[in-house]
Amino acid sequence: MVIRDFSYNVASRQLVVTFVTGRVYAYADVPPDVHSAFRASGSKGRFFNQEIRDNYDCREIASSDIKGNAQPRTERDRRTVLRR
Repeated sequence: MVIRDFSYNVASRQLVVTFVTGRVYAYADVPPDVHSAFRASGSKGRFFNQEIRDNYDCREIASSDIKGNAQPRTERDRRTVLRR
């Protein structure tokens, strides 16, 4: 598995993906239906590579930038969080 965790901000349509390497990327303007399909996918890595990686603008963010600055209305994937 390459994806450790991810969260989605409904208001901003931003998907934040944390990889097992510790690197964190924010993907802009991800539609809610893409987030829902990502949550439901059997293979997060495969879905990410096919549907998200090269299809949305992204930027790398430092993990320290997200720890103290949680965005409102963020939905965390419960299944991914429970795997920690």
